[in-house]
Amino acid sequence: MEVAASSTEYVRVTAVSAVGGSPISVAAPPQFAFQPSSVTGNPVEGDWWTGEWASPHARILVGPNGGTVTLDPGEYRVWLTWAAGAETPVYRAGTITVY
Repeated sequence: MEVAASSTEYVRVTAVSAVGGSPISVAAPPQFAFQPSSVTGNPVEGDWWTGEWASPHARILVGPNGGTVTLDPGEYRVWLTWAAGAETPVYRAGTITVY
């Protein structure tokens, strides 16, 4: 995904179950992390931002006009996690380029 630094819009990640490809249904909201592509390793506790479910997507509003987080120009790895009972999956979901 590419987005202008001045734009405010949702970043969406498709989240479906491995069994049957149905949308994930959990009570806890998804969490997103945006790490510069130069950073190695998984996000740590302070890196996560709360998004919301909009089936079949997890989404978070990004940008300077009311976004949960504003990203400076650069390339970022997008991470997604959520609490699902005894599991807490953590996925690197792709990249976003902010110009």
